[in-house]
Amino acid sequence: MLAKDLITDEKPAVKTTDTGSMVLHWMEEYKVRHLPIVNQHEYLGLICETDILDHNITDSELGKYKLSLMRPFVFQEQHFYDVIKMFSNLKLTVLPVLDVNQNYVGLIPLTALLQEFSTITATSEPGGIIILEMNEHDYSLSQIAQIIEGSDGKILSCYVNSLPDSTKIEVTLKINKEEISGILQTFYRYNYTVKASFHQSEFSNDMKDRFDSFMNYINI
Repeated sequence: MLAKDLITDEKPAVKTTDTGSMVLHWMEEYKVRHLPIVNQHEYLGLICETDILDHNITDSELGKYKLSLMRPFVFQEQHFYDVIKMFSNLKLTVLPVLDVNQNYVGLIPLTALLQEFSTITATSEPGGIIILEMNEHDYSLSQIAQIIEGSDGKILSCYVNSLPDSTKIEVTLKINKEEISGILQTFYRYNYTVKASFHQSEFSNDMKDRFDSFMNYINI
């Protein structure tokens, strides 16, 4: 999944000839805190609500004021993970995408990112969740996969989280089987520390409901 695959036409770019009040209206309508300023194909930067209110330019064209705009973007061939990192680091609600010549191509809204993240983590797929805890040097995805596949299971998604101030990590696994007791027993036999486990009815449906509720909230 590349940045260009996440672009949507839902949210507009603004121009320097647009007024502050118009931009505020679009932010309210599309439920975002940022919008890109683009003249022709030239991306000038992201404007946010506070830029407009602090400079008291609600009734004036944006181009009449010298604004110190942040200019985050990703290139259209950058990976999905680069997009996640940019959103997370800068607390963005939209992210502009540029081509190799730094021409504006389109916009990635946070909603599109969350939808794709839900797909990648197999939130809506039936199955169980297993969370393992181990030392970093003990981590072997191939061995973990062998244990799961030995019980006729498949890994739908896997992500690793480093624990703060520790050499330990958490490995969260989404398995395609709702009945995971056999897999858990095998992990125990191999002396894995199972930090938590959830059957589909206990975890996945609840997470999907929460995700759907959140998506509905940010689209109100």
